[in-house]
Amino acid sequence: MNERPRSRLQGLDGIRGLAALFVVLHHCWLLSFPGYPANTGPWWLGWLQYGHFSVAVFITLSGFSLAVSPARNGWRLGGGARFAHRRAWRILPPYWAALVFSLLVAWFVVAQPGTAAPTAKSVLVHTLLLQDVFGSPSPNGAFWSIAIEAQLYLVFPLLLLLLRRLNAAAMVGAVLVVVATVGILAPRVSIVDDLMRFTPQFAVLFALGIAGASIVSAPERIRRLPWHWFAGLAAVPPVVLIVLLGPVWTVGHFFWVDLAFGPAAVLLLAAVATHRPVPLVRLLDTRPVRSLGSFSYSLYLVHAPIVVAIASLVVAPHLGTGLRALLVTLALAVPAAVLAARGFAAIFELPFTRYRSWPLLRAAIRARLTRGPASVPAADAPPAQVPAQPAEAGEPAVRVSEA
Repeated sequence: MNERPRSRLQGLDGIRGLAALFVVLHHCWLLSFPGYPANTGPWWLGWLQYGHFSVAVFITLSGFSLAVSPARNGWRLGGGARFAHRRAWRILPPYWAALVFSLLVAWFVVAQPGTAAPTAKSVLVHTLLLQDVFGSPSPNGAFWSIAIEAQLYLVFPLLLLLLRRLNAAAMVGAVLVVVATVGILAPRVSIVDDLMRFTPQFAVLFALGIAGASIVSAPERIRRLPWHWFAGLAAVPPVVLIVLLGPVWTVGHFFWVDLAFGPAAVLLLAAVATHRPVPLVRLLDTRPVRSLGSFSYSLYLVHAPIVVAIASLVVAPHLGTGLRALLVTLALAVPAAVLAARGFAAIFELPFTRYRSWPLLRAAIRARLTRGPASVPAADAPPAQVPAQPAEAGEPAVRVSEA
């Protein structure tokens, strides 16, 4: 039997890009209709309240993307040090650049809503990706998930080991037992409740994504199953809960709703990885959507200061809040964020995905400056995988999720 081609998985970049764009829309909504988590806007725009689920998608996609290569190689990582270097090289340069940008905007233009201007402590904890451990004024409302994802990278080798020694179900089950125990005890035990700041349910979504990557090396009879229909059926319970119980309940119970949402997310990724449904995969792989996905991590990283500045300094003084304010904010902030993210990615993200070490990157820069051809080839592009990011958050995943 011929080995299945190991080319880019169509559609995953598109999912990443649309998820990042949805986070931008969500933040525009938040600034236009105060009162979150209550829906103070039109009922037909209520879906814009749920940007949190884009981060859940980033985290699931991050685990899926990171595990694609190991899934094709007997679930072997290929070296922990190499993995750590590649993740740091991919995630940290754009994140640190976005941190500088966010700090400058927060200090000299406008701070993030609901928080004071960043302090020296903010700089330290955000630089070290410890913002979910130590509280401090945030320079960027989207940065919380980048720390979560970075911490998930630390357990990725362990999860692969569990999967290889046992199986995917046992690996996911082990993570689920630990996380569910935290969720059950948190309301009753204060020291356990402190763990909720790490959004532990994302560990289950990350593990589900890893397990879902097995689809790339599964037998053809497994790949031909109607995974998109399975995803649709799995989405019914959480969607029904959200519709019936409303946004206030949903936000207050994100822990359990995320766990219910996880199976639908990973089944959708499995469906897209097997090229189904065909119309959706074609849409996700169109040039504009795929292009958006190529700089989705940058979009996740830099959009919040831009959206806040436009909404607070341009729109609110003239229109206040409400539907008109939302429409104008969307018209101004979304294009501004996308264009800024594309330029940001060209400098701080894409070079680090194309050239996997300082020697390669320096050689490419020298070649560009001398207007000559690159003297060394770029490293192979990583397999499809954010803030995310973020993400492979946003990994950040979101590509926040790329991780």
